[in-house]
Amino acid sequence: MSRYGLKQIDRYIIRQFIGTYLFAIALIISISVVFDINEKIDKFLKPEVTLKEIVFDYYMNFIPYFANLFSPLFTFIAVIFFTSRLADNSEIIAMLSNGVSFRRLMIPYWISATIIAVATFILTAFIIPPANVSRIAFQNKYLRNRAVEYVRNLQLEVEPGVVAYFDRYDDKSRMGYNFSLEYFEDKKLISRLTAGSIKYDTLYNWTVIDYMIRDFDGMYEHVSNGSRRDTTLTIVPSDFLISTDDCETMTTPELSTYISRQKKRGIGNIQTFEIEYHKRFAAIMAAFILTSIGASLSSRKVKGGMGFNIGVGIGLSFSYILFTTITSTFAISGYVSPMVAAWIPNILYTFIAVYLYRRAPN
Repeated sequence: MSRYGLKQIDRYIIRQFIGTYLFAIALIISISVVFDINEKIDKFLKPEVTLKEIVFDYYMNFIPYFANLFSPLFTFIAVIFFTSRLADNSEIIAMLSNGVSFRRLMIPYWISATIIAVATFILTAFIIPPANVSRIAFQNKYLRNRAVEYVRNLQLEVEPGVVAYFDRYDDKSRMGYNFSLEYFEDKKLISRLTAGSIKYDTLYNWTVIDYMIRDFDGMYEHVSNGSRRDTTLTIVPSDFLISTDDCETMTTPELSTYISRQKKRGIGNIQTFEIEYHKRFAAIMAAFILTSIGASLSSRKVKGGMGFNIGVGIGLSFSYILFTTITSTFAISGYVSPMVAAWIPNILYTFIAVYLYRRAPN
């Protein structure tokens, strides 16, 4: 009885799969880092940028982020490369000739895909987002500032029946202007606060300046005003100063909570966050789909040899990434839902995987 129910050939394939996957990551990441340094060298040489920040704040967080971002590509390349090598050496023909079915041969592939999928999900959901905080902060400070620090004509629901409006808000000064806060009961306005300006202090603590409060009671109205008043609002600037990079700094549970809260408040420009949320789960299935396509495609010995299989495999993997980008763009534009956009590539490539699997040698 073999260890863990796996035969020697299974362990051999798993070692080859994971080893080639890690080698592909190391090779491509090394090349990417060299190109990235070459592109940003002028900014890295500025006197205010320290070597410690470049290494630990940027590249120590850039490497796992980039590796995880293209994990499906690395998985596909790994499968294509080592399976083509097995086929070119007639090792797969020997296995099939000894009574091993192609379905049985796929078991170590799927085990390897499971290891990669679980590791990728844990990294994406819980480990990489906190690390992205330092990477994005470095990018915003020294490379390109994509942080949103200003907003105009903002309206959102603070709590059920409580609607806030800012004519504009500037995060540098933490000041909002022409602010109003309206309270509704049974869709009837019962109170309205207006202020010339409002200042954000700390978590949920705001100060309204030059304010007026109008309380409505049937036909009667009570008016009060003042110069300054501390108030509690269950909103913070990050709730409406939304940058496209923000979704990468949230763990999956935080992302789910954020999306739910923003929807309740009526904030509509959160498609990027929803796409990121669904893509994290779609990536799990992508590992299995691309593994099946890669193994089925490259398990047959062909005239072109390894080069032909690798070329076709790289073409398919890049088409998968391109298709994912296109569907994400459609979701941001509102043509399809974020969930559909994240899963359409998997659905399409599942059909390709089934077709190639049925045509694989037996």
